[in-house]
Amino acid sequence: MSSGRAIVVGSGPNGLAGAVTLARAGLAVTVIERADHIGGGAATRELTLPGFHHDVGSAVHPMAAHSPFFRAFGLDRRIELLTPELSYGHALDETHAALAWRDLERTAQGLGADASTWRRLLWPLAADADRVADVIGGSFLPPAHPIVALRLGLRALEQGSALWSTDFLTDAAPALLTGVIAHTNKRLPAIGAAAPGLVLAAFAHARGWPVPRGGSGAITQALADDLLAHGGRIETGVEVDDIAELADADAVLLDVTPRALARLAGERLPSPYLAALRRFRYGDGIAKVDFALSDPVPWAAPELRDAVTVHIGGTRAEIAHAEGEVASGRLPRHPYLLISQPSAIDATRAPEGKHVLWAYTHVPAGTADDRTEAITAEIERFAPGFRDTVLASAGTSARELEQLDPNFIGGDIAAGATSAWQLVARPLPRAAPWRTPLPGVYLCGGSTAPGPGVHGQSGWQAARLALRELHMAIQDLAPDQHR
Repeated sequence: MSSGRAIVVGSGPNGLAGAVTLARAGLAVTVIERADHIGGGAATRELTLPGFHHDVGSAVHPMAAHSPFFRAFGLDRRIELLTPELSYGHALDETHAALAWRDLERTAQGLGADASTWRRLLWPLAADADRVADVIGGSFLPPAHPIVALRLGLRALEQGSALWSTDFLTDAAPALLTGVIAHTNKRLPAIGAAAPGLVLAAFAHARGWPVPRGGSGAITQALADDLLAHGGRIETGVEVDDIAELADADAVLLDVTPRALARLAGERLPSPYLAALRRFRYGDGIAKVDFALSDPVPWAAPELRDAVTVHIGGTRAEIAHAEGEVASGRLPRHPYLLISQPSAIDATRAPEGKHVLWAYTHVPAGTADDRTEAITAEIERFAPGFRDTVLASAGTSARELEQLDPNFIGGDIAAGATSAWQLVARPLPRAAPWRTPLPGVYLCGGSTAPGPGVHGQSGWQAARLALRELHMAIQDLAPDQHR
């Protein structure tokens, strides 16, 4: 029997995580989604040719494996997470690659003279990965585990400053780490890039970097199935224009950006809070290409042929130069690329013998350029003959990404710049940043702590806060509760 009504605006992983949590507690939950499909970027579609299943947004999910919400939700018991032994590879030049195995010691031994530095940086974080996930899964004010937070903070200070290469003796290890740090789309070095990069690198040596069998849409579907099983509803193709439309709900969760909240609520918000929302900054964008391939990518470095995740960018200095060009408003000649080849581990993603490839590069915010040729040419440098394997491709510019999902302002898939300040002020520096000044209204998108990624934490934290303030009990999320 329902104990009240809740509305969730937005059906990304955070919105659905919040919806599931509220529905389990007994609220009648309705999820409202402006698009004609659920999931936001966490969706899988045939973007090129029939039978080729591409991830619209994220393809590889270290946060889904490690986040406290998905551990409580039992995601690995609801869908099949395929975790490769080789977490990621980095193309150093046209013939050589550095490799990050799930086994940290194997990785360190492959880095030669930098083995001890790799162990020093990552072993303490990887060995305590669940506590690290707890630290980064909230508002940081205060941190969940102070000693673990201190370990992470000291390493972020080192790798986010001019000292970042002091202890490295070769090119391979710093390039391997920088390929992960560069996920954050910032001028390097930077503390706001180093902290999440170190976390992702540590997770590569813990539960690994899995891909869901069948694509990222499997995560969305698992959340939606649980919501529906507990009486929730999902309405697609419905856009909310004013917060007043939601006034009859006991709790409202908004999986939107601070800019969108300012638009929806406007002068109903206290002026200091509204001004803070308008000061929130968004980062540069990405341009993405999905490829349907006749054969596996013919990497010159054969070790990369089995890698699900590959970074292209060369040395640490070369990646930093490319990221600096983007931060200065230019398109680099040799861009950094983040590549996923999920069909290397998941045969369901393409017709028999065929493959899919997902690749993006960073671009200045709002760039309208189709970067298909630039991305193709850069892959060809490290995989001669790649062009000959391409059956079809679908390019998406930064500007088009925002049109597909308004949370990706200017193509910023992090829904907010990952500066050091905005790691703790997301969107404001508060112990409970999900609460808004409007009674019963909470923010829960990627712009809200703990930030970007498919982890469900923002929605879970917002929903639990709402339940506490409604004096309702927070229920178990385990998958066998409704069977």
